[in-house]
This record gives sequence, structure tokens and C-alpha cells, in this order.
Amino acid sequence: MSTLSPGAYVIRSIRADEWPAAKELRLAALQDPIAPLAFLETYEAAVARPDSFWKERAAGACEGADRAQTIIAERPDGVWVGTLTVLVEEPGTTDWAGFPVERKQGHVVAVFVRPEERGSGLTDVLFDAGLEWAWSRGAERVRLIVHEENGRAQRFYRKVGFVPSGVTVPLPGAPGETELEFVLERP
Repeated sequence: MSTLSPGAYVIRSIRADEWPAAKELRLAALQDPIAPLAFLETYEAAVARPDSFWKERAAGACEGADRAQTIIAERPDGVWVGTLTVLVEEPGTTDWAGFPVERKQGHVVAVFVRPEERGSGLTDVLFDAGLEWAWSRGAERVRLIVHEENGRAQRFYRKVGFVPSGVTVPLPGAPGETELEFVLERP
């Protein structure tokens, strides 16, 4: 059950010129204790990236972009407290792990809500916005990849309708560790 109060947050796509806020939220995510299980990037690597990287990243997933969309939750005071990004994967291409993409799908990545906002229902609202965007782009399904030991995330993904597909993905740089694909078919 959501405890969000109406009007408490603005849920929207980022604008390209908001790259500094996008960078700050990503760096906060990478400092979270669960980050080693949740993200394929370290804080040290991200903080060392030049501003040009962050500008390009924001421009490629901002309002109006067709291939990706970063959606944020913004408090009334302007602080960004949650985010997720949806990538569009086209059939006939290969995904980041080298697997063939068989049909048009959305791929949810970079899910993060600041610890003080967790449990408020904010993640549900972010997922609703991300799914709506993916469906509006013609996705037949939406997927995400989650570490086999990230039980908190797996419980949430099941709660919002995602189910394991049976596909496992070896974790880059971590022999013996795998991630699981969860999917949600278009309604």
C-alpha cells in the first residue's frame, strides 16, 4: 500500500540540461550499501567520469528521446529522490550481455530511491511511469536483470508483476555469480 500523499512528488522525465542532478543522484545510488549487487558500475569509476559523459548520458535519455528515458521523482523542494531508466531494445540486436533480442522490449535499469524515501510507494510510481513510457514506444514486454542475491529487489519486482523468465546472465567480472532476468508482458 502506498503512503504517498497527492502532490508530494513530481514524477517526470529528465531534461538534458539537468545532467548535474542526474550525476548527483547516480553517485548517491552507487554509494548505497546494496550498490555492488544492484549496479554494474562502481562509485570510483563513475565519479572519475568527465562532465561530457554525464551530459551525453542525460541527453540520450531525456524528455523526447526515443531510445531511452530516465524518469525521476522530485520532492517539492526540488531534490531528486528516486530514478529509473528504461532502454528500448529492438529485435535483431544484441543486448549488453551478448544475448539476442528477439522482440521489441523495454529494459529497466538504474533503479534507485534514496533510503529516507523507501517504503513510501515511490518505487511503484516510478515503475508505473517507466512501464507507461515503454508501452507507448511499442514494447511487447519489459524486462530487468537482478542479482541472484538481491532478495529485496526481487520481492519488489514480483510485487509489481514481473516474473523470472528462466534466463540467467553471468555477472561480468564476478565468476560464478549470476543475475536473473525478470519480465512483464504487455497487458
